[in-house]
Amino acid sequence: MYASHLLPQAAGVAYQLSGRPSDAADLDCMLASQPVEKLAVGEAVFWEGDTASHLFQIVEGCLRLYRILADGRRAIIGFRFGGETLGMACQNTYGYTAETVTAVRLRRIGRNRIWAATDGADLLQPVLMARIFEEMAAAQRHIIVLGQLGAEERVANFLISFACRTGSDRRRPVAVELPMTRLDIADYLGLTIETVCRVISKFKREGMIAPDGRHRIILKDISALLHLAGELEDGTSSDLAGMTQRPPAWAN
Repeated sequence: MYASHLLPQAAGVAYQLSGRPSDAADLDCMLASQPVEKLAVGEAVFWEGDTASHLFQIVEGCLRLYRILADGRRAIIGFRFGGETLGMACQNTYGYTAETVTAVRLRRIGRNRIWAATDGADLLQPVLMARIFEEMAAAQRHIIVLGQLGAEERVANFLISFACRTGSDRRRPVAVELPMTRLDIADYLGLTIETVCRVISKFKREGMIAPDGRHRIILKDISALLHLAGELEDGTSSDLAGMTQRPPAWAN
């Protein structure tokens, strides 16, 4: 989920009225031609097991992506924010449920239309592959987080990844908006809600973070959080790399 784009997007492109993009067209141009839909908090965009018929672009807001395990537990596998796409790496059915955390505005386009448009579109094909690789890379990084990092490291990595999304200088205190609940964070990091709350309280006591309202946290000691998250001061990572430098779009 935190991967940066692997290939540059094509620029200066006009979407043709025929519905077929020119060779210079890219995925974002096709999506921009679609109407914007509005969803309230707690609505499902699609359910796990539904036919994967559409690709989505989030205009504004936050989505949680989750699966229900055999024992009934919920496992959140990612979050999506404004400017990001959803559903590219799915095959015949969606492998997870996408549900709104905040009010969301999004666009959708038929996947069959996307695949048909790739024929002869020399620039669209690598853009599509780049988006697919992004989703795969995000899944791989999340496996590393769950399999190799301890509780404090997981929470620090989670906070740093959101700091990256602000585009701010990570060597300075930065305010991070966290629209999801503590339970969401716990289900995403493979921890109990008690553990998440305990780690956040410890970070507060040690001066690494400070609360600033219900859904905002100030990251005060970025260096300490980077160290816990496995990152170096220059922004490179000893374990986890490529987190997005893209500002999120929050729904009003």
